[in-house]
Amino acid sequence: MAQLNLEPRKNRLLPSLGYETKNFIKDNIGILIGLIVLCVVITFINPKFLTSDNLLNVLRQTSTNLYLALAMTMIIILGGIDLSVGSLMAVTGVVTTSLIAIFDIPVFIAVLAGLLVGMLFGAINGYVAATTIIPPFIITLATMNIARGAAYVITDGKPVRVMSDSFNSIGSGYIGGVLPTPVLYFIIILIVCYLIMNKTKLGRYMYAVGGNAEAAKFSGINIKRVKFFAYTFSGLMAAVAGIVLASRMFSGQPTAGNAAELDAIAAVVLGGTSMTGGYGRIGGTVIGALIIGVLSNGLNLMGVSSFWQYIVKGIVILVAVYADVIKRRKS
Repeated sequence: MAQLNLEPRKNRLLPSLGYETKNFIKDNIGILIGLIVLCVVITFINPKFLTSDNLLNVLRQTSTNLYLALAMTMIIILGGIDLSVGSLMAVTGVVTTSLIAIFDIPVFIAVLAGLLVGMLFGAINGYVAATTIIPPFIITLATMNIARGAAYVITDGKPVRVMSDSFNSIGSGYIGGVLPTPVLYFIIILIVCYLIMNKTKLGRYMYAVGGNAEAAKFSGINIKRVKFFAYTFSGLMAAVAGIVLASRMFSGQPTAGNAAELDAIAAVVLGGTSMTGGYGRIGGTVIGALIIGVLSNGLNLMGVSSFWQYIVKGIVILVAVYADVIKRRKS
């Protein structure tokens, strides 16, 4: 009897880490070079940039944007958009802090309630996007206003202070005295998102729906379920970002997350995800978010006004989208 050769199957099931790393560098060589050049220029202007404390601060500040951007990548790959994430950060933050500070609810239950609020808003976005012909831009624009208004109503426009050490350690604590807790959350979320997009049918379905929704439908893909998951997950990530930010600020702010959706979209676009859907990579989004974070940190170190930072980010988004259009035309 002929012996079975299991080696090829083993190679398929356990792809080489070196091969994936090589592909990652190849797919993102342009923005990787851009990130390195940006770091070199900022370091030349202000050597404090490369200090360990400042680099950890960059990672801590960028983590909040990365929670949003990783979920936004899924939605944009689907050909959608989510403008509500910044407002969801605000409403989930004030709900969580209000339960702790005003109603004396245990931190764990209050955080769980905040996460559920974010998921609820995300599920509403996903259900409407999946079952109606209303464009996602309009749907999430509506929930953006609803969530922001709810945050102001709950707090009467005032911040909600929280003096609980267990809550404040969520966003300002350290693991082993070295790794900031928001960075740990990012690592976990990154692994989850990578596995979803690269190792599951759901991830392949997202690319299929974004590439050609009609073809995906005829191939038996449940488009409604895919869209519902993506927007619900985005709501969950916005809630995580909102709770972490509230913990870092020791208060729930109804103004929190203002324009956060723009930073998330900028990170996704800079990472090479096509605004027309069907193409994008989680790794590219991470690099895009790091560029945004390094740029903001560098401008702060150089004493540039925050007003000018909005202008710079707007130019970066415009250039990135234009580059994507040119690349698509050539291909």
